[in-house]
Amino acid sequence: MNDIARIDKWLWAARIFKTRSIAADACKNGRVTIKGVNVKPSHTIKAGEVVCVRKPPVTYSFKVLKTIEQRVGAKSIPEVYENVTEAKQYELLEMSRISGFVDRARGTGRPTKKDRRQMEAFVDPALFGFEDDGDDEDFSF
Repeated sequence: MNDIARIDKWLWAARIFKTRSIAADACKNGRVTIKGVNVKPSHTIKAGEVVCVRKPPVTYSFKVLKTIEQRVGAKSIPEVYENVTEAKQYELLEMSRISGFVDRARGTGRPTKKDRRQMEAFVDPALFGFEDDGDDEDFSF
């Protein structure tokens, strides 16, 4: 086992990001920091360092327990890092989940096709102020 690893490989191997390229993009875009400093994908990490990963709206913090560059099974993750994210960050995540469209009440979002047709049937005759009797009178102004 090496005592150092590339940050992009470690983020992928520790299953924090789904692919290594996504992990590298996160580093390039300033979403991965160590000690408050943005890191490049090639930055090397050691055991004991705390890596902060910003996935809006939350900033996760992970303490590196083991430096790996090969992806491991999900059951092995507790040996690789310790999640030291503040509880306040999880409250922020919960608040954004509640305020978003997740678990919205039925009928409070975008109208269905059936709803739209009912609205059009209700609005169209009232729009002109009279019912369509089939009269072909010319109402020129």
